[in-house]
Amino acid sequence: MDSSCLLSLAPNVDVFCPPRKRSRVTAPFIFKGGEKKGTEKQKQQPCSMDVLPDECLFEILRRLPGNKERSNSACVSKRWLMLLSSIRASEMAAHKNNGTVGCKALKKPLPDLNSAMSTDEEEEFESTAYLTRKLKAKDATDVRLAAMAVGTGGHGGLGKLYIEGSNATRPLTDIGLSAVARGCPSLRVLSMWNVPFISDIGLSEIASGCPMLENLDLCRCPLISDKGLIAVAQKCPNLTSLMVESCLSIGNEGLQAIGRCCPKLKSIVIKDCPLVGDQGVASLVSAASSFLARIRLQNVNISDVSLAVIGHYGKAVADLALTGLQSVSERGFWVMGNALGLQNLKSVLINSCRGVTDLGLEAIAKGSPNLKQLCLRRCCYLSDAGLKAFAITARALENLHLEECNRISLIGVLGCLLNCNEKFRALSLVKCLGIKDISFCTAPLPSCMSLRSLTIRDCPGFTGASLAVVGKICPQLQHVDLSGLVGATDAGLLPLIESSEVGLVTVNLSGCVDLTDAVVTALVKTHGTTLQMLNLEGCKKVTDKSLLVIADGCSLLDDLDMSRCMIGDYGIAVLASASQLKLQVLSLAGCSKLTQKILPFLGNMGRSMMGLNLQNCKLISAQGIGALEEKLWWCDIFY
Repeated sequence: MDSSCLLSLAPNVDVFCPPRKRSRVTAPFIFKGGEKKGTEKQKQQPCSMDVLPDECLFEILRRLPGNKERSNSACVSKRWLMLLSSIRASEMAAHKNNGTVGCKALKKPLPDLNSAMSTDEEEEFESTAYLTRKLKAKDATDVRLAAMAVGTGGHGGLGKLYIEGSNATRPLTDIGLSAVARGCPSLRVLSMWNVPFISDIGLSEIASGCPMLENLDLCRCPLISDKGLIAVAQKCPNLTSLMVESCLSIGNEGLQAIGRCCPKLKSIVIKDCPLVGDQGVASLVSAASSFLARIRLQNVNISDVSLAVIGHYGKAVADLALTGLQSVSERGFWVMGNALGLQNLKSVLINSCRGVTDLGLEAIAKGSPNLKQLCLRRCCYLSDAGLKAFAITARALENLHLEECNRISLIGVLGCLLNCNEKFRALSLVKCLGIKDISFCTAPLPSCMSLRSLTIRDCPGFTGASLAVVGKICPQLQHVDLSGLVGATDAGLLPLIESSEVGLVTVNLSGCVDLTDAVVTALVKTHGTTLQMLNLEGCKKVTDKSLLVIADGCSLLDDLDMSRCMIGDYGIAVLASASQLKLQVLSLAGCSKLTQKILPFLGNMGRSMMGLNLQNCKLISAQGIGALEEKLWWCDIFY
């Protein structure tokens, strides 16, 4: 080797610099009059790195020393950004290690005091991966994901990524998802909703580049099939939660792979996937039985077999939701309960399943001794006898919700209340058309001393007589919701109000159009010292008289809704002037009698006011609202 080619930089460091030739630039000969023949003018070509091929730029960019340099380089052009996003974090780390070994003799450079953090702090951030990013529709593009992957590398990388929709003109594709896979190896949560151009290729890249993935949500991803799910199962053993919704290409094979390869799986949600059947669900539940605590199945083609497997292997299941299982019969629910494997089950939701009958529901109660919450919707074959038998058997039940169970009558409701356990706290009846007033005997009924919350919504047959009976047998009520109960009257509601011994805390009477000021007066007189929330929306017979009573008798009230009531300026002025009231939310929407005169009084309501609704108050001008906003600058005002 020629010693003249060695350039001495330091006493102990020599760098080899081979001789370089000047690049040859050819230019045409130009002949002009008066010039000598052979005169050559050389045109200087601009020197740019853009003339380099991608392979050379890749090698240069992956040798950038720090995250700041990589982020700055990504701003040069889209080409540089996409090249930087194609470099895996492992490739950067490998180059850093190799460089450290080759330069042992070099002195350690001094720290840059202008940098945001030290190298040690950067490495600490790289290991945390706590950053969360959410992209919606127009922001979800390949370039945005690439920039996100490059930019977050110096701050710990992405830990959670949520994508909702895709850009209409520049849709998100596998290219953007691959950039995240290469630049964010610590990604733990990935949620994709309505991304029609993401396929198995992108999901496989995520599986290869993000082995620490724990939560995966896929909704309306038509190009993702079992192949992508198998890749995740094989390369992401730490997966604990999987949600698959409206993915028409995902079937049994993908779920079987998840069950085999993901032993830590705790939650599985499958909705509207027509290719999923008994093989996939049964294999998944039986293989992941040790930790699987949450199962939600909706509109999948499973039969009694899957429910039998859940009942036998669901030893860790605490939350079970079954919706739209049209092929499951009474036998499936009966076997699931009698398998006696759901010992830890605490919450059950069953919606639109024709197989739920009196026999099946009682079997669930027997096989789930720790069941605390039950929600039944559109279970058309459940009757009063089944509800009573369930209440007798479920000795740990705390919350019962019945919606559109039209064979349930008031007899069944009373049978449930009078046979429930001492832990039963809440009962909700919504749109149960079978509940109607009946003739009761004069003999006193036993009391349900445990019930604290009663919700009866949109049950047109539940009128004043039924309310009076329920109120008498439930003296410990604190929370009452009777919204939409058009048959409620003053005579029916007064016994319920007067029978409460502990004091009502929240009362919702919205839509009870026949209630008058007499009910509000009795309510405030009896429970004014405990009442915290009162909703009288749509009670058109309620006037200023109720506001005067509320202003005088309520000391803890912080949420009041008087929307579409027949109240005027005087009532609001008295309410706003009540010194003991510390209202946080006040709704006066649709109160047609209110005028500009109430604005000064509302402006003096104090710093406790956080929300004020004046929508559809047509006699109040926008200018007046603007002045009120300036005065109550801390309050959210809707108009």
